[in-house]
Amino acid sequence: MFSNIPQTLVTLGLLALIIEVLILGCSTLVLLFFGVAMLLTSGLIYIGIIDANWLSTISTLAIITLLLTLILWKPMKKLQNKAAKTDINSDFATIQFELEKNLSPSTLYQYNYSGIQWHIKSTSPINKGVIVKVVKKEVGILWVEPIDNTIS
Repeated sequence: MFSNIPQTLVTLGLLALIIEVLILGCSTLVLLFFGVAMLLTSGLIYIGIIDANWLSTISTLAIITLLLTLILWKPMKKLQNKAAKTDINSDFATIQFELEKNLSPSTLYQYNYSGIQWHIKSTSPINKGVIVKVVKKEVGILWVEPIDNTIS
């Protein structure tokens, strides 16, 4: 295993990438940079740019890992921290009820659903007695609009 340095680096590099991507879900990025650096170092040995000895291999591996980390750390962290804004479809989308009070965009209206007090909001004023449906959900807030889409 250790007599064939390029093959060992390819094997270990692919193993590091598999662990990082499939098991850790690209959460640490350390194995990602290290695995890519192993593959690049192996490629440099194959094409003859560096010698196939452990000193030059480890030195090159360390330098490439450091460079990849310095160059790619911030962009990769930004990709990880980007939250996907998606509306969650659930049984809330089928809720319809009659307003017991007038609702305007500036007022808070409480509605009890499934034992929880929800704040009801709307982008337009809606009069008491109008049947509304839930169109959007946020934490503790149900956004509603009239079923017939006419503003009262």
